Amino acid sequence: MTQAMLSVKDLNAYYGKSHVLRGVNMEIMPGEVIALLGRNGVGRSTTAKAIMGEVEPKGEITFKGQPISGLESYQIARLGLGYVPESRDIFPAMTVRQNLILGIKDMRHPGKHTVDQMLDMFPNLRARADNLAGVLSGGEKQMLTMCRTLMGDPELIIIDEPTEGLAPKIVHQIGDVIAEIAKTGVSILLVEQKLSIALRIADRVYVMGHGEIVYSGTPEEFKTRDDVRAEWLEV
Repeated sequence: MTQAMLSVKDLNAYYGKSHVLRGVNMEIMPGEVIALLGRNGVGRSTTAKAIMGEVEPKGEITFKGQPISGLESYQIARLGLGYVPESRDIFPAMTVRQNLILGIKDMRHPGKHTVDQMLDMFPNLRARADNLAGVLSGGEKQMLTMCRTLMGDPELIIIDEPTEGLAPKIVHQIGDVIAEIAKTGVSILLVEQKLSIALRIADRVYVMGHGEIVYSGTPEEFKTRDDVRAEWLEV
């Protein structure tokens, strides 16, 4: 039986006295794309942060069979787990090319992804490779953060709300790029609200409500569940 790339069991998390995650359970298999759906404020981003060690997790989290609960974020990243945060963090006073170089884990042993490959994947970035990253549009910053994460050769990437606030044309382009990343064999946990993107890309979906997983299934199964959409997703 194939071992899960990422396994989350009975995950709880708190912000002060506020109990945000209430026993979250999920698995991601090697090469699988998982969409984590739900309304704003139900704990999806907190789940991503707890997995990455940015929020203290209470529960069992294993990556490639190794427990990672309690590790620092940089230690988790070195194990092969990448994270593209919702905030699209870039270094604005550095060029696009320099931002990409910063994604390399070990300059003595660069990984399989190169700066040129990333710029080929995103022609918009190639045109601005030597411009300061701070002048990029929101969509270009999102592309840059995804590319910089790939430069570290992760085996699994958590991508948090990549299309938030972007124009429809850019949303579709971001979806295409995530699909291309998946074709390389990288596992993906996609935190996303736009069903059109999530259902096009994902192998399976989890729906979160009130800090716990309330539904899981394939995109095809989910499309038949109007009750789930009405109760947990529609405003």
